[in-house]
Amino acid sequence: MGLAVYKKEFSTNIRLAYPVILGMLGHTLIGVIDNIMVGRLGATQLAAVSLANSFVFIAMSAGIGFSTAITPIVAQGDAAKDAQTVRSAFHHGLLLCTILGICLFGVVSLATPLMHLMRQPDEVIALAKPFIGWVGFSLLPMVIFQGYKQFADGLSMTKYAMYAVIFSNVIHVGINYVLIYGIWFFPKMGMMGAAIGTVTSRVAMLIFMHYALSRNAQLKQYFSNFSFGEIKKSMLKKIVSLGLPSSMQMLFEVALFTAAVWLSGFLGKTNQAANQIALSLASMTFMFAMGLSVAAMVRVGNQKGLKDYINLRIVARSIFLLAIIIEIVFALLFITLHNYLPHWFVNAEDVVQLKDNTEVIKIAANLLIVAAVFQISDGIQVVVLGALRGLQDVKVPTVITFVAYWVIGFPISFYLGLYTPLKATGIWIGLLAGLTAAALFLYLRFNYLTKQYITGDGQPETLNVNPKPINHGTT
Repeated sequence: MGLAVYKKEFSTNIRLAYPVILGMLGHTLIGVIDNIMVGRLGATQLAAVSLANSFVFIAMSAGIGFSTAITPIVAQGDAAKDAQTVRSAFHHGLLLCTILGICLFGVVSLATPLMHLMRQPDEVIALAKPFIGWVGFSLLPMVIFQGYKQFADGLSMTKYAMYAVIFSNVIHVGINYVLIYGIWFFPKMGMMGAAIGTVTSRVAMLIFMHYALSRNAQLKQYFSNFSFGEIKKSMLKKIVSLGLPSSMQMLFEVALFTAAVWLSGFLGKTNQAANQIALSLASMTFMFAMGLSVAAMVRVGNQKGLKDYINLRIVARSIFLLAIIIEIVFALLFITLHNYLPHWFVNAEDVVQLKDNTEVIKIAANLLIVAAVFQISDGIQVVVLGALRGLQDVKVPTVITFVAYWVIGFPISFYLGLYTPLKATGIWIGLLAGLTAAALFLYLRFNYLTKQYITGDGQPETLNVNPKPINHGTT
């Protein structure tokens, strides 16, 4: 099959994915803004933000991963013109996200003492402890927001989350600026100003999302007459059965990157700060693939609802190809600019911390070379994972991601980082190995499943399907 059949799907993929990409970039930008603004205070403060956020990001990944269970159910129900399934998935998913958000905040709060067991620098721990309390609380509005977002994404209405995140970032930057540096009559709070900015912006994001969706006339049927009497064990069980493995998939990957933060901490604060710089930049480019992953989940879910498995495969592969092209472009940019990008995050002219900052820039530049290569693998694995979620296949991919990241990736990172002269660069080579293994085996899984569906050997879920193409806007 020629490339033309895949390329003709690019415009539809981009139209659906770009609001998600901008929204995900906005989420990442909150962390990047914190890193840039706090990085101006010194390498110790940047390392402390990195350490604190590593705990929060693990919990956040579990929440975001769980919430993705809502999207394929909504997308499949929408394709089948089954409004009751869509409504049920939304209400049950929102309830579960609220409960999960509360639990994740509690877990992060209780896990704070682990910092002392991880051989992190004492001065970094002292700064990270109060920061993590505030940012940990922001998990509650963040995970509830995800419930709304995944519902809207399943209906191909991907712009709402984009607007909400843009709104929250405007608030975040403003609060950060005045509270970190003590502008006007505001107190100079340093790192804690960034923490308060994160909490406030995420609460605002949730309020915006609820208001925007509930005011949409097309969605009013899903917001009216909610009752706990509508909560059914069967839908709770279905969302949990999809959400828990999806949560574990994202958790395994984010935990691997978090382990890289901790391993870098063993090597000292300059390695930890450099790791955070490279991770921040790689995370921003990864959001493009994440947006395409959501597009894969929605479009594959739609085609599954329509039982058009041949077109399902074409749509999914077109998204895979688009992701590869985009990530190659970013890889070339990283290689070209690897000596310049780290300067965004530290003040190289600070005479007091000149030695530390110079070392941070040098280490980060080397890490970006590895990041240039691994983000191609990272992009492939996440879009294939999105397609598998659209098929509601989550259990086998969970095993694949665990093996790839923790049986293959982490041991390599651990050995090369702590027992060879490669140090931080060795840690990132392990990340590359894990992501490459995940990309390969997840694609083999997708290829196997879609062959079964096309030949009739699979067991597709029975729905009352109206076999007409879907033409939602991305409002």
